[in-house]
Amino acid sequence: MVDYRPIPDERDVFHEYRSYAFRPEEGVPAYDPADHETPRDTLGSRRGVYEDGAADDAEPRSVCRHYWIEARVRDEGHRTAGLASVATPPEYRRRGYVRQLLARSLAEYRDHDVRFSVLWPFRYRFYRQYGWDTGTQIVTHECDPSVLSVAADAVDRDAGSFRRLEADEYDALESAYETYADRYSLALERDEEWWRHRVFAGHERDPFVYAYERDGRVQGYLVYTMDGTDGDRTMVVSELVAVDHEAVVALLSFCYDHESQVQRVRLRVPEAVPIRAIAREPDRIETTVENGPMVRVVDVAETLSALAYPDREATVTLAVEDSLAEWNDGTFRLAVSDGRAECRRLGDRTTPESSADVRLDIGALSQLVVGFRSASALERTGRLEAAESASLETMSTLFPETAVALTDRF
Repeated sequence: MVDYRPIPDERDVFHEYRSYAFRPEEGVPAYDPADHETPRDTLGSRRGVYEDGAADDAEPRSVCRHYWIEARVRDEGHRTAGLASVATPPEYRRRGYVRQLLARSLAEYRDHDVRFSVLWPFRYRFYRQYGWDTGTQIVTHECDPSVLSVAADAVDRDAGSFRRLEADEYDALESAYETYADRYSLALERDEEWWRHRVFAGHERDPFVYAYERDGRVQGYLVYTMDGTDGDRTMVVSELVAVDHEAVVALLSFCYDHESQVQRVRLRVPEAVPIRAIAREPDRIETTVENGPMVRVVDVAETLSALAYPDREATVTLAVEDSLAEWNDGTFRLAVSDGRAECRRLGDRTTPESSADVRLDIGALSQLVVGFRSASALERTGRLEAAESASLETMSTLFPETAVALTDRF
């Protein structure tokens, strides 16, 4: 057994563990509150696991940070926990401390009525064994800025204008972001702290934020940094938000206008943003697709009961495998009516009487719930077993595939 508790008074230890885990090549920079306790650094809640009965001044065996956020799923906001900075010093590794840290974290999330947990993994295989699975994909387009001249040719420069924004003007972007976020599952609901300290602020340097305005309203914006030096410089766009196609074209034209200053433009965008379709020379764009953050349902019964559903009457039983959260490991009855649902646990999934229409693990269920994978796709890859075709059809109807985008780093 371990003791799981907050670690607000051991920030130097948290800094040491995190530095060793994620930037060991830099050594462990001396802890300095002025450098390591910025508003960005202090967002979230630090947690650690200790040996059971350890003194208050004992060192934790493993640590993490929880960000208390809200994400959209099926056009509704749901309480979500961002899990980050999971770190264990080498002398305490391979003793099960991370597993206990994750299990206790899920229990805390459940106590706070959190529906989903999301994280950016250092290795997907590591977190898959604990029930998290890929929740979205990130597409990166990189090209010479001249490739974007097609946007400059198409844009009406008299129709809109650009201006640089500071953090105090974050609210000017909210309307455009809301329009953008409405299109994607897992898009975060951003509060003032998140805008100021996660969007407008960076770890080592703050990004540039430029808004595109048309008819007196912000129709889109870019968040970007300049990497490299003169002669080998890349404009790295970490966020491109546009309310319509015209705004996308204007933003790409803005990138092209840096042709004399940068040698490459790198755009990190959701898969649905049609960069290659806009370009005249898509063969000159290097496009890579990689897995993005991972997602996990915290409590099957509570989460499935809280979601919005298509307007259909349906009942289905699910046998869910979850080796980390015993409250999810079992058979559940999901009854949907008038767009809402009731889900309750029937019992152990392994007992003879626990026959189920569908069987799947918690990671596959999480992908299904947020819309990243369809029931048919999961069934084809062996992640979902349906007792009969009607059950698979019901799952496909209740859990439609949709665009998913979570690009916020934490």
